[in-house]
Amino acid sequence: MYSVNVPVPPAVRDLARELRPALTSFERIRPARSRTLVLKRLPAANRREYLQDARRARAALDGAPAFEAEITGLDVFREPPTGTAPVAYLAVESPGLSQLHQRLVDEFGAIEGLEGQGTYTPHVTLARDGPATAADSLLEREIEPVRFTVDTLELYDSDHSERVESISLPA
Repeated sequence: MYSVNVPVPPAVRDLARELRPALTSFERIRPARSRTLVLKRLPAANRREYLQDARRARAALDGAPAFEAEITGLDVFREPPTGTAPVAYLAVESPGLSQLHQRLVDEFGAIEGLEGQGTYTPHVTLARDGPATAADSLLEREIEPVRFTVDTLELYDSDHSERVESISLPA
């Protein structure tokens, strides 16, 4: 599966690393190397379709400026639209992120239940599939907000856990 992602800065990776002991009750903890913020999933099913989608995504994002984002706290999806529950995550707030997400939804359409108006929840996944008590315990923790500037987006291949290419956003 291909997507347009926001790479997380070192401060966010450090925060996730600090939280790791609180995640040990979860079955699956997201590895640091695959910790990103999904802006929009692309419909491409193979490399050829990806090349077309990448061209469309770059065109839709043309002229988009860099923007601010903030990790505001911890939260949990108790009933995620896909996969096992609960999903522990870092909550992200950013009007600029929401605007770019909408641009891409306008270009590609929304994936039912995951994207589009009222369903897209910007987040950085930490872990999933654990007891409700682990989720409840995590929600009792407070974290310091982390602010960062998003000046690069990545076209990402989740099947291979790798960045395919980058898109720079001008300041």
